[in-house]
Amino acid sequence: MSDILIISDGKPGHVNQSKGLAEALVRRNPALAVEVRPPLSVLNALSLLIKSMFFGGASPSMKPTALVLAAGHKTHWTALALGRFFKAKTVVLMKPSLPISWFDQCVIPEHDLLDVDQLPANVIQTRGALNRVVAQPKQHGTGLILLGGPSKHYEWHDQQVLDQISSVLTGFPDTQWTLATSRRTPDSLVKALSGLDSVFTLVLAEDTSSDWLPNTIAITETCWVTEDSISMTYEALTAGCVVNLINLLPAEKSRVVKGIERLKTDELVGSLSKPASSQNPIVLAEADRSAEIILGYGWLGEQ
Repeated sequence: MSDILIISDGKPGHVNQSKGLAEALVRRNPALAVEVRPPLSVLNALSLLIKSMFFGGASPSMKPTALVLAAGHKTHWTALALGRFFKAKTVVLMKPSLPISWFDQCVIPEHDLLDVDQLPANVIQTRGALNRVVAQPKQHGTGLILLGGPSKHYEWHDQQVLDQISSVLTGFPDTQWTLATSRRTPDSLVKALSGLDSVFTLVLAEDTSSDWLPNTIAITETCWVTEDSISMTYEALTAGCVVNLINLLPAEKSRVVKGIERLKTDELVGSLSKPASSQNPIVLAEADRSAEIILGYGWLGEQ
């Protein structure tokens, strides 16, 4: 077995969080080995958990796993079961559907903790979900426009988004622009982009690997993100980009909307009406900060 076991449901956002923390741990201790496994069924996870509680876990001859990482509600029972089986510490990367006290550590974005008066001792509160981005020296004059799509948190109108994209492209003609779609970007908007009278490179989500965005955003100077895409907004902040938002109308006062509003209030992001300052942009490093805390517990041996 590996030192760090990731329980993955395969969803890109959850994989991004788990690998972000695992890679941050490995950057500090390259000797650590990481393995990824799918979750067990709830029935099998509960069966393993019960057996481990009453009959013991892994045999002493097995190389023990020290840390089990999990993101996504379907992974939680498996994390608890394998944590008990291997006598490993469990870390869940979200506000869990099971009691927080059942896990050794919960790494939870602040927008998921708006209704919590006092943080439990085993909670690390982060600005946004963890991600795999590591800031790198910027390529001068580069810009990235990241497009989300319809969501339950914001109203999406192609023309509203298209008008703002056009304003960005024409307002900053000396920037080398790349427009990148996501799985949620409507085909109608992609087709409409061809009518813009500006020079840019269009990158479709289906044509990229999972490494394309973290590698590209890390060296990009300026980033514009549609307001529905809170994960990509935090990736841009982690990369140390100058970050601006393409504004949308909120569909409801959800935790995601409140999280975006807080970024605006704290002036971490700008918009067409008030662009973010290009002087000394913030660089978030929440995966690295969380890794430092976890390594400090000694769960992965002496560092």
